[in-house]
Amino acid sequence: MKKPLISIITIVYNGIDTLKKTIDSIACQDYNGIEYIVVDGRSNDGTIDLIKANQSIISKWVSESDEGLYDAMNKGLDMASGDYVWFINSGDEIYHRYTISQMVDGFGDVFPDVVYGDTVMIDAEGSEIGERRLKPPVNLSWEDFRNGMLVSHQSILVSTKIAAKYNIKYRFSADYEWCLKALKAANSVHNSNQILSRFLDGGLTKQNIVPGLKERFDIMRRNFGLLPTVVRHIPIGLRFLKYVAINRRF
Repeated sequence: MKKPLISIITIVYNGIDTLKKTIDSIACQDYNGIEYIVVDGRSNDGTIDLIKANQSIISKWVSESDEGLYDAMNKGLDMASGDYVWFINSGDEIYHRYTISQMVDGFGDVFPDVVYGDTVMIDAEGSEIGERRLKPPVNLSWEDFRNGMLVSHQSILVSTKIAAKYNIKYRFSADYEWCLKALKAANSVHNSNQILSRFLDGGLTKQNIVPGLKERFDIMRRNFGLLPTVVRHIPIGLRFLKYVAINRRF
């Protein structure tokens, strides 16, 4: 069976300290069907020189001002020509060099519309600090997102046939809505049963936890209804507090 082309998209702004590890995690893959796209927000710290030095790995790149993270991600979507899009942003990494080949080997005869897996959290030095608080279910559907974003954005691949644009009305939680839309549109959802990414702790959403949660509540309200969303936030909040108390992080 023909192997899919994976469009991996990295968004970066002034990422001279984080981008190299991301590039290296893609460069080392033993899978040939990769289109690597970098969208830079007009960095001024040497990031552009780093991009230019790695053009043998980077298929397409652009450096220009944008209206925020999700506007930049939309630019990446416009540039993608693969069968799937996968966002591995600056500082994040593909889990190991065999990740993509092992994932694709599990597809079977038909390419699924959505592919997902697990995530490991890392610190700025690249050391693993533990698993993500929310775990992906064995069989994922859009309705599972009423319990929060059960799959990290860095560990979900979406077919370009159904991938929508990000709603830039949301500045911190448009990825939650994007994944929800993809799952709603999908005819087939595939659990890779593997860790797909290493996610750099302390990203944009975590740095803006309160406005991000407000946006996510609005998205949940529109998709699941006001009363069910309010009721669902009681156990979500209790689980969150328990996790923070035990792990001293969120």
